[in-house]
Amino acid sequence: MTTTLITGANRSLGLETARRLIDAGHTVYAGMRDLASAAEVQKLGARPVQLDVTDQRSVDAALAQLPDLDVLVNNAGILGKSFGLDDLDAGAVQEVFDTNVLGIVRVTQAAVPLLRRSANPVIVNVASGVGFARSLITPGSDEHFVKAVPYASSKAAVIAMTVQYAKNLPEFRVNASDPGYTSTDFNRHSGHQTVTEGTDATVMLARLGPDGPTGQFFDRAGHIEY
Repeated sequence: MTTTLITGANRSLGLETARRLIDAGHTVYAGMRDLASAAEVQKLGARPVQLDVTDQRSVDAALAQLPDLDVLVNNAGILGKSFGLDDLDAGAVQEVFDTNVLGIVRVTQAAVPLLRRSANPVIVNVASGVGFARSLITPGSDEHFVKAVPYASSKAAVIAMTVQYAKNLPEFRVNASDPGYTSTDFNRHSGHQTVTEGTDATVMLARLGPDGPTGQFFDRAGHIEY
């Protein structure tokens, strides 16, 4: 049985990832800041665990509850409150990075000792095409219209961090996924993809075997060249 931890698993992409991996036979621990929002994951058969990625004590307590771990899906993320330059300051960037970047570091560092005991350790970092410079500068792309500095910068950091973790953990499969422009609370459900389509890459990467790719970036159409 494959044991999987998903952060931010109580709604949207995280909830759909939990559903699909449970259907694939995984035992899923669903991390969330507030266990009051656990009803949906419990309906799926996931095991809710209180996990605030911005709080190291919460992270450590959550990982201490897991008997073992094979797959970590770093899904938790925030959009932030700054969408241009008039409302931008260092605090706005710091707030987004604390969840989207440092949150991954906190959880991953706490999870690595458990993952090292797995015969097939896998880490999936949910990034975004908004963090990929080529997409940001390509007219007509979904990402081209985005001007927000904090979110795009944080997801660029996630992509780079994925590469570096993969180099440091050659026995792991460590990859990043791009959900694409998916209809979620993040974008007031303006995205043109369903949450199922938006989790295609994440679910595929979470199910990789030991011979799968590592240090790479994927969307639902396949491998994205750096």
